[in-house]
Amino acid sequence: MLVALALLAPGAWAENGDRGSTGNLSSAQIVEQMQRATQARTVGLRHYKELRHYQVEYQGFLARLVAKMDVEVEYDPASGKSFQIVSQSGSKLLCDKVLKRAVDSEKEASQDKGATALTPANYRFQLLGRESLAGRPAYVLDVDPLTESKFLYRGKIWVDAADFAVAKIEAEPSKSPSFWISRTTIRHTNAKTDGFWLPEQNRSETKVRIGGTAVFMIDYGTYQMDEDTLHRGGGL
Repeated sequence: MLVALALLAPGAWAENGDRGSTGNLSSAQIVEQMQRATQARTVGLRHYKELRHYQVEYQGFLARLVAKMDVEVEYDPASGKSFQIVSQSGSKLLCDKVLKRAVDSEKEASQDKGATALTPANYRFQLLGRESLAGRPAYVLDVDPLTESKFLYRGKIWVDAADFAVAKIEAEPSKSPSFWISRTTIRHTNAKTDGFWLPEQNRSETKVRIGGTAVFMIDYGTYQMDEDTLHRGGGL
């Protein structure tokens, strides 16, 4: 049903401002820097654990359903991510049809990172301007998928101007995962933790054709890094 897949500071650059104020970098140069920074962080990120908190709430004409699930996620570069459901509560229907499927979708997407990456092979990029996001300068880019896929999206991304990491995404899926979904809007944020940019929160709101709205959220919790990863500090 859903794929799991800023405040402007005073004096911030306007989103549609003069491109001359963006440090003379083109969208292609920003994307190239993003790819280099991502590769460096991938090399540096050796291992982590986190306890994620998933929640979905459906509000329809005749019913309100809520489900929650805690999932322990462990990552290492050799085997990738592993997911272990720790607890679940609320609507069994939503647990099975939404939350578990969200976990399964991430497993599927992680098996072919090239097909989901923010690269010119998957997206067209257009530089819109520059803003201040959480007190840090960021480039704002429009992203348009080259193909329709449930793992790709169209919308805007905010790229940290110092680290060239994606700090925020506001988008919608390029392809609806189900006929019963009329529209889904996604807001995702990443945060810098121990030198690494990692997922912080994800919120998706879906309008259902038969009536009602489903709100799906992921709180990524606290990351536990190993000493080798902490020593590398993001590879930057």
